[in-house]
Amino acid sequence: MADQILRDRMNRKIGVIKTDSRGVQTIYDKLNRKLGSYDPKTDVTKDRLNRKIGKGNLLVTLLEL
Repeated sequence: MADQILRDRMNRKIGVIKTDSRGVQTIYDKLNRKLGSYDPKTDVTKDRLNRKIGKGNLLVTLLEL
């Protein structure tokens, strides 16, 4: 699937969300470091250490601006 590029107000890339064939979304920062993932089947967002952050898609909250 296509990557979703996240940009700030100045149009600078701040991150990217990649979706795999199972629908799992993974967010990376601008240096391509994994920040976390969201699994739509379980409706849970986890951080890069696989710790549960919460229910629902909370990926953008993992970005540090």
